[in-house]
Amino acid sequence: MTSDSCLHSLFLILVRLNLSSNQLKSLPAEISGMKRLKHLDCNSNLLETIPPELAGMESLELLYLRRNKLRFLPEFPSCKLLKELHVGENQIEMLGAEHLKHLNSILVLDLRDNKLKSVPDEITLLQSLERLDLSNNDISSLPCSLGKLHLKFLALEGNPIRTIRREIINKGTQEVLKYLRSKIKDDGPNQSDSVIETAMTLPSESRVNVHAITTLKILDYSGKQTTLIPDDVFDAVKSNIITSINFSKNELCEIPKRIVELKEMVSDVNLSFNKLSFISLELCVLQKLTFLDLRNNFLSSLPEEMESLIRLQTINLSFNRFKILPEVLYHIPTLEAVLISNNQVGSVDPEKLKTMENLITLDLQNNDLLQIPPELGNCVNLRTLLLDGNPFRVPRAAILMKGTAAILEYLRDRIPT
Repeated sequence: MTSDSCLHSLFLILVRLNLSSNQLKSLPAEISGMKRLKHLDCNSNLLETIPPELAGMESLELLYLRRNKLRFLPEFPSCKLLKELHVGENQIEMLGAEHLKHLNSILVLDLRDNKLKSVPDEITLLQSLERLDLSNNDISSLPCSLGKLHLKFLALEGNPIRTIRREIINKGTQEVLKYLRSKIKDDGPNQSDSVIETAMTLPSESRVNVHAITTLKILDYSGKQTTLIPDDVFDAVKSNIITSINFSKNELCEIPKRIVELKEMVSDVNLSFNKLSFISLELCVLQKLTFLDLRNNFLSSLPEEMESLIRLQTINLSFNRFKILPEVLYHIPTLEAVLISNNQVGSVDPEKLKTMENLITLDLQNNDLLQIPPELGNCVNLRTLLLDGNPFRVPRAAILMKGTAAILEYLRDRIPT
């Protein structure tokens, strides 16, 4: 067999291709010959455009184009199976209907760290979208129609948004979507926006949101001020698929034991605004968990068993009682965002943080940091580092205001040689 025929055979059978961290300024048009390619990683190159042939790769499911020089989102008319598109850390300035209309199967759209000024109403074309990252752009407002999407995760930090109060944004994805839906005018009653309740009355005299279970795949029992989640809530799941749990704004002192019944399906858990002082092992078996919200509890430590959460990407520990960054976080390599503001953290270990290769957001605002170690500047993967509200003297406020890149550069310049 000749080398050419071997190459041709390889093209026909290859399902995953990693071209990341090169100096590529373009992709060869021949790449479209890889008819079975499902996963293409072109992160950290110098790409300014994407060849139109890429748009015809019908088997493509995951496409990574982070950290390039793209100025616009490519169009993908034939990529009907594309589930994840990562184009963060580019120079994309505009998002139009033509860029979105073919992304019928998209679940994850990463647009963080670009130059977007707006989000078009056509974002509602992405009916399957579950995770949308718009962090660190120039977006000042959001279309109310965004509230119609069944998002599990919406990241907005680092934008000059003026149309939504900060307190609403801080409450998380579901509160933002609820607010946007409330602003939709002249659409009349929409069943997807209403709450359909069962006739049975639970001990707390509240009702199970069956519509959220069957349509949105959310088990929602939030804001009931209850100390226990009634069995009726878990019984209501029946044979339905549940991907999100929202037990926030209650009086829970421990994690409900029956949460383990959903371990094969749940990816998002919100236990914020409760009275948790410890994390039980029931939570540690949710191996599909990607997003965990533990804000506003009484936590001061996390169990080492949490390292079994091998898919966890975002954890929110703000407004608790942590004095150090929990050791187990260093052993969860998938973590991309650690939010631990408004605690009592007194120091950070830059060497351990550097091992967290996927960490891009670290929020340490309003803690007890007396000094910032210069070696933290070596954590070059960080795109959002928030340090305001700590008692350290350097870096000065003027440096902090310049943003993450300036902070990291300042710290690197002060590393002893």
